[in-house]
Amino acid sequence: MRLIKILVASATLAAAAGCASAAGPTSPLRAPLPANQEAFLDTLQERTFRWFWETSNPRNGLVPDRWPTPSFSSVASVGFGLTAYPVGVERGWVSRADAAERTLTTMRFFWTAPQGPQPSGTIGHNGFYYHFLDMNTGYRFERVELSTIDTGLLMMGVLAAAEYFDGADPREAQIRALADSLYRRVDWAWAATPRPPLISMGWHPESGFIPHDYRGYSEAMFLYVLALGSPTHPVDPAAWNAFTSTYVWADFQGVPQVNFPPLFGHQYSHTWIDFRGIRDAYMRGRGLDYFENSRRATLGQRAYAIANPGGWDGYGANLWGLTASDGPRDTTVVINGRERTFWSYRARGATGDFVEDDGTLAPTAAGGSIPFAPEAAIPALMNMRRTYGDHLFQRYGFLDSFNPTLKQPMRLQHGRIVPGVGWFDGDYLGIDQGPIVLMIENQRSELVWRLMRRNEHVVRGLCRAGFTGGWLEGRCG
Repeated sequence: MRLIKILVASATLAAAAGCASAAGPTSPLRAPLPANQEAFLDTLQERTFRWFWETSNPRNGLVPDRWPTPSFSSVASVGFGLTAYPVGVERGWVSRADAAERTLTTMRFFWTAPQGPQPSGTIGHNGFYYHFLDMNTGYRFERVELSTIDTGLLMMGVLAAAEYFDGADPREAQIRALADSLYRRVDWAWAATPRPPLISMGWHPESGFIPHDYRGYSEAMFLYVLALGSPTHPVDPAAWNAFTSTYVWADFQGVPQVNFPPLFGHQYSHTWIDFRGIRDAYMRGRGLDYFENSRRATLGQRAYAIANPGGWDGYGANLWGLTASDGPRDTTVVINGRERTFWSYRARGATGDFVEDDGTLAPTAAGGSIPFAPEAAIPALMNMRRTYGDHLFQRYGFLDSFNPTLKQPMRLQHGRIVPGVGWFDGDYLGIDQGPIVLMIENQRSELVWRLMRRNEHVVRGLCRAGFTGGWLEGRCG
């Protein structure tokens, strides 16, 4: 399925994208915003932060996958939470002492909980962790996989916390020591044994490695950076070129870019790593950096919504955003004489030659892209709140997703239908809350980027991947 290109929208996008082609650490990302936008970001960021602070288990630091529906913990959500706690301190929402205590509790738990190859009674194996963990015991939830990407997200949070808590206080010193031990224990080389040098997506104690690897452009950029930067169990340096060798370079809405349909793939790595002005061999050959690529993908989704080839209700310049998110249910119904297919949880997205779209939009798609295109993302988020009010924006900010097309009553897997308005999810998801609070902070103060720019392991990984220029200049010996 191919996108219908709208020439006017494409020309506008190309002009906007071209303005950012030389984006670097001194780019004017934080130009003063109108007072109403600043006030909105204050509210959104604090509410989203409090989701992590108030729903996690204070006894072990585990963060739920979703809330308020009872759920297991997601180790990826823990990684976002560990990174969010410093934001809460800097913004004055929690004390440094309380954030340090929560962080230390979390790291102690992950360091001391049992690991091993047995199928139950453990939290992980070879330094990796199971995708989902019981919120109370921390042990593997049912038969989920040992997840490399989710362990990577946890480790990004671990390293960010270690950089932030740099004081002489004994708790902060222990945070740094535990963070170093946790990262050094991860056996990245083991995860690349099935089809080296690529990293497997995961492992089951019952059946071994998953028969799929991370290849081609995706959120896994940070995973390879972590694996390359390990001082104890690094993957082969050839892994980065193997990863980039299957990138899909193609026009989307008239603008060339590395394609990946859901926006989370353009956001997760950038949440921690400042890619402005640094380039690997692939991007040097294309004449841009990954930050600019994510800007193009963000504006491309906006242009796609303006074009709205699927004819979904509500889509437009200030209502857009496809990514992995909840949805109403897996079903096909007829609406206004047209057959419509909807999904439950799904990685929705749009690129030059691939579209997965059922009319379900996720606020995190715009929220996680704020630094890339604040002029497009912030008005979209404000419009979502203004248009749908308490149906969508509640105690902890935006609920995970909504669908303006689905207005008729039906049996649902998630959420509720407001007659005449649309479908709205009933849950918040940690992996979607995280990019909102952290990317707002990167837009406002670059806090997370500044922390990670000084992390020796991240710097080492980027250098081994062949990145040069920008803030890395002179740091790759």
